Amino acid sequence: MDHLKYKPDWAETKERYRTWWNHGYFGRCAMAVYAPKKDPPALPEPPKPQSIQQQWYDLDLINQRRQYEMARTFGEAIPVWHGGYPGHTAIPVFLGAPVTLDWHTGWWDPILNDDEPDVRRLRIDVQHPNYRFAIETLQRAADWSKGKCIVTIGAFGGCGDTLASLRTTNRLLYDCVDRPDWVRDAELYLMDMWCEHYENLYRHVREVDEGSTCWFELWSPGKFYASQNDFSYMIGPEMFRELFLPALRRQLDYLDHSVYHVDGIGAFVHVDALCQLPRLQALQILPGEGKPSPLHYMDVLRKVQGYGKNLHISIRPDEVKTALDNLSARGLFIATWCSSEAEARALLSNAEKWSRDRG
Repeated sequence: MDHLKYKPDWAETKERYRTWWNHGYFGRCAMAVYAPKKDPPALPEPPKPQSIQQQWYDLDLINQRRQYEMARTFGEAIPVWHGGYPGHTAIPVFLGAPVTLDWHTGWWDPILNDDEPDVRRLRIDVQHPNYRFAIETLQRAADWSKGKCIVTIGAFGGCGDTLASLRTTNRLLYDCVDRPDWVRDAELYLMDMWCEHYENLYRHVREVDEGSTCWFELWSPGKFYASQNDFSYMIGPEMFRELFLPALRRQLDYLDHSVYHVDGIGAFVHVDALCQLPRLQALQILPGEGKPSPLHYMDVLRKVQGYGKNLHISIRPDEVKTALDNLSARGLFIATWCSSEAEARALLSNAEKWSRDRG
């Protein structure tokens, strides 16, 4: 499909993504620039959810809200249908972990509480109400999105983080010291499960998406997911390499494209190990809440580019010129948010002038 209702230049956008994933250059950096539309369509605003249950489970209302938001948003970005990511459709829930939701997010209660935990007893329950809801969501969203937008495959767990949610972070930290072989084996077991689950979801979105996207809004012509391990913030590079890279490699071997979500300055110590993974195309450098702009860590950004990897950063519009003055536009992806469509269009025009291919 060459045109989408919320992205008329979809054909050109797909070609730019293909070039970016291949570390090619198309005359400027890749960008996701969002802004309110100058002349939005006159649509009635959908009602607000009246309960937390309705917020996350009323698919008709969720669809109304997403269609309304996308219709009123200008963007050099992909329009993505999603119902939010509070954790109610993630693998820990399907394995039996109770989930508690509030208006903004959710959290899981651990289920591997034994001193000698048996992770291999766990299986995804395809009859779980939330599993059935996840499948229904993709099926209905794919129907609603045809010719308009693409559909997220979701957010359902990551390397290290799924195990931490099942075990608790504190227990897993002790496990990494007391039973490292168990941690490595559990990670590989859960990653095999993750790949199988992804395959089950992918068949529902691949046609309407002509590939896939996920909670991290990039598009791939194949199987894409943002890899992450937020637990790694609390461990050193050697432990990360030994215990968690085997499962991460397995995930990357399965996927066609991935960006690694380096979340927080404490995780920057793992950048070298990540950049040495041949199957990883891109890294997002995200300092974390309350920390300076990614541009404050220019040495880390240049390191990623020095390894020949694509780089994703989220910065303010007034920082884009500084980024392009200091970084190669080849393989660089900048996400930003503007206050108006006019500002967004001017920024896109200037980005072409400021971009330089520095290899």
